[in-house]
Amino acid sequence: MNQQKNATAPTQPGARLDRSDERVKHNDSIVDLAKAFIDRIRSGDLGMLPVAVGLIVISTVFSILNPVFLLPNNLVNLLFDCATVGIISLGIVCVLLLGEIDLSVGSMSGLSSAIIGVLWVNAGWPVGGAILVALIVGAAVGALYATLYSRLGMPSFVATLAGLLALLGLQLYILGPTGSINLPYASPLVRFGQILVMPAWVSHVLALLPGAVMVVVGMRTRERRKVANLSSQPIGALALKAGILTIALEFAAYYLNLGRGVPWMFGLLVVLVVVLNYALTRTRWGRSMFAVGGNREAARRSGINVRRIYMSAFMLCSTLATLGGILSASRLASSSQQAGTGDVNLNAIAAAVIGGTSLFGGRGSAYSALLGIIVIQAISNGLTLLNLSSSLRYMITGAVLAIAVIVDSLARRSRVSHGRA
Repeated sequence: MNQQKNATAPTQPGARLDRSDERVKHNDSIVDLAKAFIDRIRSGDLGMLPVAVGLIVISTVFSILNPVFLLPNNLVNLLFDCATVGIISLGIVCVLLLGEIDLSVGSMSGLSSAIIGVLWVNAGWPVGGAILVALIVGAAVGALYATLYSRLGMPSFVATLAGLLALLGLQLYILGPTGSINLPYASPLVRFGQILVMPAWVSHVLALLPGAVMVVVGMRTRERRKVANLSSQPIGALALKAGILTIALEFAAYYLNLGRGVPWMFGLLVVLVVVLNYALTRTRWGRSMFAVGGNREAARRSGINVRRIYMSAFMLCSTLATLGGILSASRLASSSQQAGTGDVNLNAIAAAVIGGTSLFGGRGSAYSALLGIIVIQAISNGLTLLNLSSSLRYMITGAVLAIAVIVDSLARRSRVSHGRA
């Protein structure tokens, strides 16, 4: 009996210490969270902080140079312009997560615009049928890229570069000698791309949803972590984050409603971003995407169907490029030979990278496309208001892209060195 007491006595203080440690874990203060946030930044996990700071700087500079920049109606026009290329950029995020690239998204969007014009206007098809055919063609092109990469080992850079030229030629062939097809101005598709905005009450209700979802998900996560004896976010910090987000979104809705209102087309972009973010963070497919992008061979050995992941990513990228081309046609009310050319490729890829998606694969977010395209369109809109040439827009966008890549490279190097330490 004495031996049993002596054996168990030393463990009792340790058990009390473990319980006190658990209480400390469950009662992390906001100060502790702030320290953890600073530690993540020092370790190279910058998240979306650089693009948020850049957007604030850009908005401040342009509003000082021309106060029209921050007027409600100008911001509404900016959001209309963000939607088309933003949806294309969302597909670019998928292939960049795998460490690959698709250089043909611009040509794919132009081809889809041509398909809509030819089938809907010239052939008299229902607009829904024309859109469906365009989306099927986009998915088929993505499947072809994935097959060339997975089965024949053709680099995605080469395959999609060849696709860029082929799709551009097909676009010109379909449009024929006229080179342009006007879409009916009174059609729902064109109205959606040019003038349709949300009622004020709808925008305010939708602005409440993200904060509410944050609270619900945060409380569930908090309970699960408590059961597992892990540190959990304080309720006060969760409420503070949700409150700040809700106030910011409600103010944005109020301010935009002082003008024309929140465009439905931009709302579609946000919905697609939320859906893709859920798929990337909450599903097996999303986890497999990050695993393959981080280390393809390790993912294959762990049982992931790598070929299927590549197939889904390239098909999704081309399909979203097709959808972006359809919305671009509705925005311009025409299908032309110029659709998808120019800086569409540049802006779509740059938006994903500027928003924080790594060129090296394995790291990124659906929200990076949203933030990145807002930055690019803010630059374009601000320079247009200042009556400056497009040459400056290209140079400034290129400089911002270079800075984003440099920040990503430095952050990646910092994470590697931090991990070794």
